Amino acid sequence: MKLSGLRVIVTGAASGMGAHFARRLADAGAKVAAGDVNEGMLAELPDTIFRRRLDVSNEADCKSFVSWAAETLGGLDAVVNNAGILRDGLLVKKDRETGAIKTLGLDDWNAVVAVNLTGATLMAREVAAEIAREGGHTPGETRGVIVNISSISRHGNRGQSNYVAAKAALAANAVTWARELAPFGIRACAIAPGMVETPMTKGMPQKARDAIVGQIPVARIGLPEDIWQAVRFALECDYFNARTVDVDGGHSF
Repeated sequence: MKLSGLRVIVTGAASGMGAHFARRLADAGAKVAAGDVNEGMLAELPDTIFRRRLDVSNEADCKSFVSWAAETLGGLDAVVNNAGILRDGLLVKKDRETGAIKTLGLDDWNAVVAVNLTGATLMAREVAAEIAREGGHTPGETRGVIVNISSISRHGNRGQSNYVAAKAALAANAVTWARELAPFGIRACAIAPGMVETPMTKGMPQKARDAIVGQIPVARIGLPEDIWQAVRFALECDYFNARTVDVDGGHSF
């Protein structure tokens, strides 16, 4: 699919990778609807990008946003499911001072799954339904594409049971949705970044950052532009389907 004229939704678009994706898409001539719970930062996007508050964990919000985006953009061709949060914690741990056993809280589990997985599923569902309603598909033609932002953490990462489960599911659902939505001409795929410079990661202790860089053959943390290049490929290449591509500089846990 060509980026020029592409009608696309980007979730989690107020900052970090999402904001970068939205800007780059708009620069390429796409019609972009950007959603995020942070309305203040969302307003900082260029006026060429349509913006509206979106809580992807809320079903009514997802339905309303997709309906608004379809009307505003004149239809829909794609969604980049980028919205995500972290609530890291070990499944079980012993407090160093008291010796008490602590466990991962259910609220932290539910919050991460609600945004990172349920939200992406709701958005994929609503966008796919909108494209299907438009009809006009012929065999071999791409009518739409769902791009899930997964993570290399999907392979398993200490202290991230909730995040790992959600990101692994996004990669698996890229396969599921590609097969289910093929009759409508809709592709589904995923991009799995490694550590990327975003507001979420910039607050990490320098010692932890150095340890991660030491595991990356290219010897640096990724930039949003690195991930954008993969997202662009996923949108443009009509033969890329049901697969997940790691973009991590060769990082291994």
